Amino acid sequence: MNLAVLASGSSGNALAVEYRGQMLFFDAGLSGKQHLLRLESSRLPKADPVGLFLSHEHGDHSRAAGILARKWQIPVFGTEGTIHGSRLVGQKLHGLEYFSNGDTVQVGHFTVQPWSISHDARDPSGFTVTAGGRKLGIATDMGVFSPLVQTMLEGCHGLVFEFNHDTDMLWNGSYPWPLKQRIASGEGHLSNDDAAEALALIVHEELRFCVAAHLSEENNTADLALKTCEQVAEGRFRVLAGKPYQALPFFEV
Repeated sequence: MNLAVLASGSSGNALAVEYRGQMLFFDAGLSGKQHLLRLESSRLPKADPVGLFLSHEHGDHSRAAGILARKWQIPVFGTEGTIHGSRLVGQKLHGLEYFSNGDTVQVGHFTVQPWSISHDARDPSGFTVTAGGRKLGIATDMGVFSPLVQTMLEGCHGLVFEFNHDTDMLWNGSYPWPLKQRIASGEGHLSNDDAAEALALIVHEELRFCVAAHLSEENNTADLALKTCEQVAEGRFRVLAGKPYQALPFFEV
């Protein structure tokens, strides 16, 4: 199973996973044109798209969902809250597939398990994706690392994990006070330190990489996020930072 991080950050988020000639998209927070350009620049092996999963309805995760679904003639998967919040109902799409967090969804070669996360959205989801005996965890936009999240991410071979903000940069930055409170709340986003503490609980000998994801452009830097993540990794697994304006070259889970 191969992963391409097409975009990660406050301005847009999009992932693609490929296995044996099939491709599954997670989130669609780019323009349709940028999504295609970054998919090409990631050099992910060519494959037939089979579906798009949305984690929640916020625009940086869903704005191009309808465009991608029509382009590839693929169904969109999400909770009822996410689908309705993304305003996809009534659009001419190949299909809308509702799941409940806690379900197991089989799409082509992929087994997807969505689960609840704490965020200020209608019914947001984290995901684990399994194919070919490999397990990928996708966990961003969450204010709390809950026991459920820990359980679902145990045993992953790769992680896309939120390192949203540096606490000092957030509180000393220019954001309005209510926005700072929202970000730091239990329905906001994980700080670098919170993410590192959480990551330390799920590290195991077969974890190959962690992508520090959803970095705030205002309240974080790649260097700070990577430094915090590397303190947990201690050379045991690869550490990368997702980028908001360009895709990372694909890599194997």
